Amino acid sequence: MEIRIDNNVCERGMHMPAISGISSDMTIAIAYVFGIILLYIIGRMFFMPIKLIFKLIYNGLIGGAMLWAVNFIGGHIGFAIAINPLTALIAGFLGLPGVVLLILFKIFIT
Repeated sequence: MEIRIDNNVCERGMHMPAISGISSDMTIAIAYVFGIILLYIIGRMFFMPIKLIFKLIYNGLIGGAMLWAVNFIGGHIGFAIAINPLTALIAGFLGLPGVVLLILFKIFIT
């Protein structure tokens, strides 16, 4: 099967290469589908980091609230975890498991 490329002129007067055997309408439809797929892929690439950022913000809020709750309740029994950049990062990245890790670390170290 031989594919021959002809130079056709579309309605707007632009030269458009056409593959023999496929109409120009089909070529345009294929170009639209390819463009939509490309937009979808690019959109997914930009959406993933935003999703990660929102997850980190959510974990940070939950971790901060849990640190506050541990310090609030632990204040009555003499137990407190210092809130500093390191504990905030651990609680922020790991969320509730990070706060549990900090509690266990505090119990076993002191």
